[in-house]
Parts: sequence; structure tokens; C-alpha cells
Amino acid sequence: MSGRVGDMSPKQDEVLTEFRGRIQDILPDLPAQHDHYLLRWLRGETGGLKHTHTHTRSQKLHLEFRLKMKVDTIISDWKPPEVIERYVSGGMCGYDREGSPIWYDLIGPLDPKGLLMSASKQDFLKTKIRHTEMLRQECRRQSEKLGKNIEAITLIYDCEGLGLKHIWKPAIDTYGEILTMFEDNYPEGLKRVFLIKAPKMFPMAYNLIKHFLCEETRQKIIVLGSNWQEVLRAHIDPDQLPVAYGGNLSDPDGDPRCRTMIKYGGTVPKSYYVQDSVSVQYDNSVTISRGSTLQLEYDVEAPSSLLRWQFASDGADIGFGVYRRTKRGGGQKVTDMLQVLPSERYNAHLVPEDSCLTCSEPGVYVLCFDNSYSILQSKKVSYKVEVLPPPEEPMQNPRTAMGEPSSRWH
Repeated sequence: MSGRVGDMSPKQDEVLTEFRGRIQDILPDLPAQHDHYLLRWLRGETGGLKHTHTHTRSQKLHLEFRLKMKVDTIISDWKPPEVIERYVSGGMCGYDREGSPIWYDLIGPLDPKGLLMSASKQDFLKTKIRHTEMLRQECRRQSEKLGKNIEAITLIYDCEGLGLKHIWKPAIDTYGEILTMFEDNYPEGLKRVFLIKAPKMFPMAYNLIKHFLCEETRQKIIVLGSNWQEVLRAHIDPDQLPVAYGGNLSDPDGDPRCRTMIKYGGTVPKSYYVQDSVSVQYDNSVTISRGSTLQLEYDVEAPSSLLRWQFASDGADIGFGVYRRTKRGGGQKVTDMLQVLPSERYNAHLVPEDSCLTCSEPGVYVLCFDNSYSILQSKKVSYKVEVLPPPEEPMQNPRTAMGEPSSRWH
């Protein structure tokens, strides 16, 4: 049995009744009290419709979350900063064939560094809460209009333009906090996620965020192939789908991208910046003596692994380059190694450095901090380095519509 209203076993009915009894004291303060809402929580957590203890605690934590973030009035009483309103891409546009609202997320136009330089993490978190509450309201309106329960949305995630700037670690950390908030407080809020125009680096990006997603959410992510427009039309009436996405819908002025409903973001002007850098927690700090270098070795076991680094220096610039050993064992000089990233001097005392590279071959990679040019000054360098393995191969989606070449990601 699915564990939904009208499709429940006697045991599931019993669990629902027990759950309702356990939260009777806080039930009036929750955003809804009907069975559809409570069953979302029971289905959405580990254990499903089997026990109620963890679900009871989750409801209490959710109520604390709503009070702390002032969720009940966030639509009417709080507005995102102008920079978020103008430069965070995405929006709600149309409904799928079952009546669920459709939300579009566009990754390419996002400027993660510019946004985080211009607004706080709290602002982004509250913006996503506000968007989610607006979608919940739309689901309620659709339920009343159609005479059936609409409780989840269809998400179209447009990956065109996904690049290295989007896997900048502070951006991944912020996105992780948002995903965790969504998983903890809006279970079963997604019906399906159509991921389109995924570039070659998508698996690497997905590998960085998938641990924030529960298994139930991962099962709903469908990566579409080259016939993604055809697949979208199978689930969405063309009159509800923008022309730019294979449908017939356009703005009143004929804009095929429906910009009155979907925002397309862009590069954030520096006039919005309120800070020079984003705070980073480094794993190590070391002082490099004048006229010397520091070499850090990392064993990369698999091709296509990602080597990512962040560093900052105190008081003055520092040289930095990446090399790969061509001989086994120690003793090989940097000058005899394969140069992967040429050594340059970085003003990391002014702007912390954050970058990465894809390791085409396995081997021992050497990150070299160079202070050999300084005859008077030692340099303190704080750094964090990670080796991220290549992603696992996607499992083929067993329920692909119309035989399209798509994948379900886990």
C-alpha cells in the first residue's frame, strides 16, 4: 500500500492514529492537521509507516523551525534583498498534467560568488523558505480548484552553463544547508525532478551534494537525454510549458522564456558587494620561511578525480602551482615533475584563492606554495585541500517514459 489517503493497510491506519495522538498537544500549531499532511511526514522519513517515535520528534523540531524563522508570516512580512530578487534565477511557471505547480531552477546564470559577497546565508535560506511556502499555498489553491489533493511539485532543473564556479565550496556549503532544511521540514514536497541539459561535469557536481539528499528524494531525480523536450511534453501540457522548453507558453509580449515568471539571474555587479571575501574555515595553517617553499602531496587514485584547494596568506602574496610526480618514491624535485598548473603569485592576502582541477590521470599530485622570491619576509598560509573521487555510474531509470535515454541518480 502506498500510505496515502485511500490506499492504506489496517496497520498503516493504526500508525496514523497513533501518530495523531502523540502530537495532539502541538497539532493546532502545525500548518495543517489533515491526514494528507501527517502522512507526508510518516512516508518521508526512514522507517516510513512503521513507527511514530522519530516522526513525533520531527514534528516538534519542525514547529521550532517555523517559530524561529517566522515561517507563518514570511510571505507577507519579509522580502528578500534586492540582489537576491534580481540575480537568483528560477521561478514558478505552469502546472503539470496532474495539476501540480512547476518550479524552474536555472543553474547556469547563477553567480554564486557574487551572491554570497552581497547577501548573507540567512537571506538565502529565508528566500528558499519563502519560495517553498509560496508553492505550498499554490498546492492548496490547486487542491481546492481541482477537488483533489495536490501536495507536491514538479521541479525542472536546467543545468545548461554548469561550470566550476558553481562548485565553489562556500556555494556548495550554502546549498547543502538549504537542501538539509528542505529535507528536514518539507518531506514529500517533490513529486519528481527533471534534470535537463546536463553537461559532462554534472556527475562531479552531483557527487558533492547528493549526501544532503535522502534516498526517497534521490529516487525522484531523473536525468533526461537529448529528447528532454519530448519527455517534458509527456508530463506537461504544451500550453503550460514555455516555448524555450518545448511548449507553447510565452509572455504577453511574446517572450519565449517567460521572464515575467522565471528569473534568469546573471552576474552580480560589484556595487552590490557588502564584503570583500566569504569566510572560510581552513584545516591547516603553516609559516613558510623566507626564500623557501612548502610542498603538499596528495595521492589521486582514480582518473577524473577533482583536486580542490582554498588558501589565504597573511600580509603579502604567495606563489602557488600544481605538479604531478613522474617517478615513484621521494626525492624528485619540483622542476623535474610534470607541471599541471603553472606557478604564479597570488594576492591571497587580499582575496582568498579558491579553485580546482580535474586530474586526468592518477598519481601523486604536489601542491607547491612558493616563497622563494621573498628574501625578507616569511608568509603564513592557511589552506584546505580535498581530493574528490569521480562519481559513480548512474543507475538506469527503470520507469523512463517513452523509452527516452535518461538516468535515475542515486
